[in-house]
Amino acid sequence: MTAKRKRFIAGAVCPECQAKDTLAVWQDQGVDNVICVKCGFTQRQTDQVAADKTPAKDQIIGIFHPE
Repeated sequence: MTAKRKRFIAGAVCPECQAKDTLAVWQDQGVDNVICVKCGFTQRQTDQVAADKTPAKDQIIGIFHPE
């Protein structure tokens, strides 16, 4: 079993406790998972749901691709 690489989302605010810079994201079997390390709030989102919520290309400033 391999460990999932979690990344923090800079500037993100937890919708539950309103803490800033406490959300971590990782992907498990094609599903994006988010957790707040302060209050434990979790959220799961499939790729299709994320694609439906993606803003139009003219609204995107840039895309970050981690190594």
